[in-house]
Amino acid sequence: MILLQTARLFLRPYTHEDIHALYPIFSDAVTMQYYPAAFSLQQTQTWIQRNIERYNKDGFGLWAVCLQETKQCIGDCGLIKQQIQGKTEIEVGYHISKAFWSNGYATEAALACRDFGFEQMGVSKLVSIIDPRNTASIRVAEKIGFTKEQEAIIFNKNHCIYAGFKANE
Repeated sequence: MILLQTARLFLRPYTHEDIHALYPIFSDAVTMQYYPAAFSLQQTQTWIQRNIERYNKDGFGLWAVCLQETKQCIGDCGLIKQQIQGKTEIEVGYHISKAFWSNGYATEAALACRDFGFEQMGVSKLVSIIDPRNTASIRVAEKIGFTKEQEAIIFNKNHCIYAGFKANE
């Protein structure tokens, strides 16, 4: 089931079979350099399961990002609830395989998720939680119209919080 579609991508809910595409991404030290560590196979399976549970509980989560042309899963992007300084925010999160970096896929997927959050879910604010050293992720956040709102300790380390707001109509 395709949830979102862009010019080059489609986003769909995870299935357990996505482990074959996601494990090489999440176990890669370069891709995961801003996480505490790369994921094990079990951690990747847990990641998939947690998002499947989010679909049922929240109605959204991180989704598989697939190339329209080949149907290949190249990462994930979506919306997830996060706690930031005691407040629940909805984050636009994304991970793209390093083999596909610098092609605009993260921005394309993040724009689709941003628009889904604002237009379909009716939220007025979205955030991205970014390690301050992750300049590529900061560029994605800025390209989708987010600006740095604050810094906060999340996941036991300092992060920049980029935020975007629904345009007044």
